[in-house]
Amino acid sequence: MVALTQGTWVIVADGEKALVMENITDADDPNLVVVAVEEQDGPTGKPADRAGRRNDGGPKQKSAVEEPTWKAHAKSLFVQDLANLLNRKGLKGAYDRLVLVASPHVLGLLRRRLHSEVLGKVVAEVNKTLTNHPLHKVEQVVRHSLQPKARLA
Repeated sequence: MVALTQGTWVIVADGEKALVMENITDADDPNLVVVAVEEQDGPTGKPADRAGRRNDGGPKQKSAVEEPTWKAHAKSLFVQDLANLLNRKGLKGAYDRLVLVASPHVLGLLRRRLHSEVLGKVVAEVNKTLTNHPLHKVEQVVRHSLQPKARLA
């Protein structure tokens, strides 16, 4: 069983927003306090690489254009920035234990970008997207996710 002890950092993230929180009480009754909120910068305009058809320059010739990947790229850059923040803070000793709460895709991106020493501080991962939930709900879901499941006889 992983306990949400005092001083444990809890990161709740998706591809656009991350809440960096710290548990300031004990594991039995966690109280998460927001240390920082990281948000992706909004798009400045419509991207030019839209899906569909485009002219090739020849007479009545058109080519198919692939679905844009700018959203996926922006998500990847945001996760990279979050990993850089966690690496910087973790290597300086700002936290000893880390709980990651994100979708499986974001968890995978984050795992690949974290320093090995920081990865050693990860005590649990929760596969849920909770960035827009109130803090008391996040505390409840995280605490419930970290408790051992009762075995059926």
